[in-house]
Amino acid sequence: MSIRRPDTLGGKAAVVGIGATEFSKNSGRSELKLAVEAVGAALDDAGLTPADVDGLVTFTMDTSPEITVAQAAGIGELSFFSRIHYGGGAACATVQQAALAVASGVADVVVCYRAFNERSGRRFGSGVQRREPTAEGAALGWNLPSGLLTPASWVAMAAQRYLHTYGLEPDVFGQVAVVDRRHAARNPAAYFHGQPITLADHAASRWIVEPLRLLDCCQETDGGQALVVTSVERARDLPRPPAVVVAAAQGAGRSQEQMTSFYRDGLTGLPETGVVARQLWRSSGLAPADIDVGILYDHFTPFVLMQLEEFGFCGPGEGGAFVAADALPLNTHGGQLGEAYLHGMNGIAEAVRQIRGTSVNQVAGAASSLVTAGTGVPTSGLILGADG
Repeated sequence: MSIRRPDTLGGKAAVVGIGATEFSKNSGRSELKLAVEAVGAALDDAGLTPADVDGLVTFTMDTSPEITVAQAAGIGELSFFSRIHYGGGAACATVQQAALAVASGVADVVVCYRAFNERSGRRFGSGVQRREPTAEGAALGWNLPSGLLTPASWVAMAAQRYLHTYGLEPDVFGQVAVVDRRHAARNPAAYFHGQPITLADHAASRWIVEPLRLLDCCQETDGGQALVVTSVERARDLPRPPAVVVAAAQGAGRSQEQMTSFYRDGLTGLPETGVVARQLWRSSGLAPADIDVGILYDHFTPFVLMQLEEFGFCGPGEGGAFVAADALPLNTHGGQLGEAYLHGMNGIAEAVRQIRGTSVNQVAGAASSLVTAGTGVPTSGLILGADG
């Protein structure tokens, strides 16, 4: 895809199967086992078998290589395998890679997966403990000595500037937390099922790194999620309504780093998200008013507001008011704050459910879902739609 012209990928591939393990704080099994369970569940959902699969896509941070998952899941020969970098920013790009493989004829059925023990094993929230000597490590090295050691601390820098620039208070971030937990409360798969919160609860939660409170930060989760992608033509012969890939994009901004892009012209937006937004709108021919539901990556609440602004749903500094007004159904699965933190893959699954009409918080007549991936890093996005 060029950042200057539309691409032709839209309408050629679809997500036809979704599957996940339970979301927990202690899975009691290996990350490979989680991946295999999720892949099997997604294939069952699609009405396909391991023998149908000839492609696998995952994240660079996944500990279960494609060939190992293929072996353990009973999948045979592979003609396509790929890994996407930059943590949660990879989520939607896994589907983009799968769609590209299907559209070009490199593969017929591609499974995207992500599985980790992110609570009982390696906890990302514990911050940087060891880095190999890489260019990325050198960039982080400018910030670590001053105490910016965790993802929350990196995001807090931008969040503080956002509040200052627009004359806002930290409670504006609570709007996202309340919406997510409201939806999670009605979702039996969510860790916080039956546990909604109020703005007062948000304001009473402890500081993590000012201006971020505990309820501004996503969970740490053990679990796996998988998605099956094939051609739209083949999808029509399968048991589930397909969620067509209307548009898919990746994006990195100028002066991009991994969550420490503090030397850009400003800190109140997400340029990488802006790149993705322009590509999605250009290639799909859609606009914000055409989107029925938004599944926005919510590792930290301030970046949800900035995403809404980058995509043009509202003006700069207006994201909190937009969320408070319920102007767009948002994170109807509960998000990573309420359902589970699976690097955004569970959000893609929710977008598929909305297109199918099977979400526990179903938006009536939903025909288009916008999904975003991790922000503050090079990122990706999708627009999924109904067939025909």
